[in-house]
Amino acid sequence: MAPTPEEIYARTKEEGKRRLERPFLEEMSTALAAGFDIVAGLAVYALVQANLEGHFGGDAAHVAASMGFGISFVFLVTGRGELFTENFLVPLAGIDEDDPHTWRKLLKLWLTSAPCNILAGLAIVLLLTVHSVLPYGTGAAVVHQAQVIHANGVLALFVSAVFAGALITAMTWFVEGQESVLVRIVIAWIVGTIILLGSFNHVIVDTIELIFGYRFGAHFDWSFIAGNFGLSAAGNMLGGIGLITLNRFTQGRSGGRSGGRSGGSEASA
Repeated sequence: MAPTPEEIYARTKEEGKRRLERPFLEEMSTALAAGFDIVAGLAVYALVQANLEGHFGGDAAHVAASMGFGISFVFLVTGRGELFTENFLVPLAGIDEDDPHTWRKLLKLWLTSAPCNILAGLAIVLLLTVHSVLPYGTGAAVVHQAQVIHANGVLALFVSAVFAGALITAMTWFVEGQESVLVRIVIAWIVGTIILLGSFNHVIVDTIELIFGYRFGAHFDWSFIAGNFGLSAAGNMLGGIGLITLNRFTQGRSGGRSGGRSGGSEASA
């Protein structure tokens, strides 16, 4: 049976408190691990795209390759890595409103996770783009996907980022509410597939993807990568916090209050 919203909120709150109390080195290593997971998924995407496109066409290959990228989110969930966008809903649930120090801990977590995600991704991309490490033709698939991102205008990139942030934050709510590892894996795989299938503008995925494409010769410069990082971060936060986190908190807290009232009424009866 699916957990109730108040049960999910209670679990999320406990996990949020745990994350906010971690030492800096644990936060850093968790974020670095997530960066590796994303590059692994992008490598799978490029390999599947390059190998299937000649046989089944670009569109079918893109669908299969996007499913391949979903493996990176399975790695994240089972390996307990954390992307920057996974630290919206959960740590916010763990905030102690009576303790101002928890807000500083949240800021520290955000300022640690995003740079470490990118740093780890950059390091692995530099290794994978050494000549002949990846099979011939793989680079073309990476460049094409990066160019798809670059071709979008500012408004499209921002709105895409809003949706991506909302999607990832919804995933964290669903995952935290499940005890079954299999269910968590399926949820993560679906969300990871959707992100690449729609080329949605996720601050970590797309930044690493753009760096990957740049290394293989994509026609844009570092200023676009840096600009899109800021744009996608803002959009992800708006979608993740503004659209999903506040709504789910209202759902979870309201469910707990209504449950308490109904329980009290039953007891009185």
